[in-house]
Amino acid sequence: MSDSVTKSAIAAAPERRTREGVIIALAAAAAFALANTSASVAYHGGSNALTVAATRFIVPAAALVVWMRISGIPLRLAKRDALAAASLGVVTALYNWAILRAFSSIPFALAVLILYLFPLMAAAIVAGLGWEKFAWRTIAAVVVAFAGLALALNVRDSNLNFEGVALAFFAAFGLAVVVAVSGRIFRKVDARPVTLYMAATACVLLLMLCAASGAFTLPNTASGWVGFSVAAVLYGFAMIGFFIAVSIIGPVQASLLSYADAVISAGLGVIVLGQALTPVQILGIAIVILALIGAQRRPKSR
Repeated sequence: MSDSVTKSAIAAAPERRTREGVIIALAAAAAFALANTSASVAYHGGSNALTVAATRFIVPAAALVVWMRISGIPLRLAKRDALAAASLGVVTALYNWAILRAFSSIPFALAVLILYLFPLMAAAIVAGLGWEKFAWRTIAAVVVAFAGLALALNVRDSNLNFEGVALAFFAAFGLAVVVAVSGRIFRKVDARPVTLYMAATACVLLLMLCAASGAFTLPNTASGWVGFSVAAVLYGFAMIGFFIAVSIIGPVQASLLSYADAVISAGLGVIVLGQALTPVQILGIAIVILALIGAQRRPKSR
């Protein structure tokens, strides 16, 4: 009797851990959506996208330092892991810069749609390098979710230019590389110091870019500062949560769940900004939700 109970507990532990990873990933997606909504308030208050992008890495870096100090976790990584994490920070800064440039060159919805190719790209990277098995069920869910996102964003063909599209694809590929490689590193070390190195490196590079371009602009209204501060805090939580989720459920599954960001953002647009959704957009959101639910269902064992 006791042996069977012990075996059941051992079998249930991975499933419980997976559920925790899914919950963390969804919480991170919600935080990303709320951070983006808050960032728009900061823009209206006098700041700009590059300044918000640069400073939002300060909070996760500071929070991780405090958390690791309290937990007694060393801040230093082994030289090889530190170099890998810093390199991912460079890529993070580059893809943030690229997507911001893309937003100013092509329609916002199209840029977001291209960026959300990153789960498919991450899946191709980890499968191509033999880091994970190619799970057709998950890939099918990513494709269906992407199709739903295309409907939800109501992308139109106007105002296209090659540079903007190329920048958006570069941003998607950069994000895919960060997700895929970080998932590999997290198999060996704690996710927190790796995320710290990434956030700190990205923050320094983006602040340098702000200084070089003269684009560093803080809000000049009270509401702008509220949006600016809330965006930074929520982005910090989202970034830490996302990479912890990657360390638990893997890069492909965590990336797929990030599609919830778009669904939540659409809901916030209706509730906060009073935006109306067309029937096609509602259908697209429903498809995304069904794809996410379907991806989490496990086939019954025979």
